[in-house]
Amino acid sequence: MTADSKEVQQTARVADPPRSAGGAIAVPAWLRRAADVSELWTFVILVALVAFFTIAAPGKFFTTYDLTQIAVNAAIYLVLGVGMTYVIITAGIDLSIGSVLVLAAVAAGKYNISHGGAASGWGTVAVCVVIALAVGAAWGALQGAVVATGKVPPLIVTLGGLGAALGLAELATGGQDPAGAASNHLQNSLGFGKVLGIPWLVVLAAVVTAVFGAVLGGTRFGSHTLAIGSNPTAVRRAGISVGRHLIKVYGLMGLLAGLGAVMWLASYGTTSIAGHSTDNLKVITAVVLGGTSLFGGRGSVLGTVIGVFIPAVLTTGLIVIGVQQYWQDVAVGVVLVAAVYIDQMRRKSRERS
Repeated sequence: MTADSKEVQQTARVADPPRSAGGAIAVPAWLRRAADVSELWTFVILVALVAFFTIAAPGKFFTTYDLTQIAVNAAIYLVLGVGMTYVIITAGIDLSIGSVLVLAAVAAGKYNISHGGAASGWGTVAVCVVIALAVGAAWGALQGAVVATGKVPPLIVTLGGLGAALGLAELATGGQDPAGAASNHLQNSLGFGKVLGIPWLVVLAAVVTAVFGAVLGGTRFGSHTLAIGSNPTAVRRAGISVGRHLIKVYGLMGLLAGLGAVMWLASYGTTSIAGHSTDNLKVITAVVLGGTSLFGGRGSVLGTVIGVFIPAVLTTGLIVIGVQQYWQDVAVGVVLVAAVYIDQMRRKSRERS
């Protein structure tokens, strides 16, 4: 094994697993990646928010209905948050996710309208799903290619992608949400259906989370993602194509944005062109709150799960206690700034230790 290969392996390791007195590994590395101790403070914040709103609105918050609504409302953002976790771990960012979701929804919706509209059959539904996933993945991979080959900062690339994707969606629809964009079959199954009392949207989000959490914590793809965020130079020296991997990561983000479009159509039956301007803020907030470092090289999907529910609980709780809607975005913005500040403090503390 070359020195560079050893360096990549060391870089990809989030934390050395604890060892017993005899030197044996006590906890598998993949498990420590999935449940890093730094996520504890995020969980404490979530519990504190739940306790506050439960006390502030007794009998109105933390009911079965509220919990179900919070889970359903968080499902789409959780799927987006999984992709954003991978992107941010590479020290990148994606501001375009809301617009990519809209573009994928419009592409799928236009096909559905021309093939039966709300009364379209399962064959049309299947094609619409493929269209949404393909549009999202292609747009994400294109942005990744610009980042990788053009050496343009991800912030600039995805900011441009935000405007371009939304502009194309508006051109295709005249800026109006088209009627019949979602099939009744899609809405009655994925949108409103349940299995064992659990909404299908929540089940789908849980499956996506479990799959890509395992990929990040226990596969070569996940290790390379972590390594690129920590030390891309060492990764290049080891013969790994950083550019190709970034294209895959941004393509994954786009793919999950396309899946989010399918979930949105299923849940609301419309493309909601003007309704996704703050998706990037909410998702980035959730990922950073979950312990993923904006400086790259560190993060977990489990942390993102916890982080996603903080804005969801915050938004629902503010509604329950009667806070004006506009203050909700202010609160989420403040939480994001606080999360970044805490991330910086933790990073400086690790550098000093």
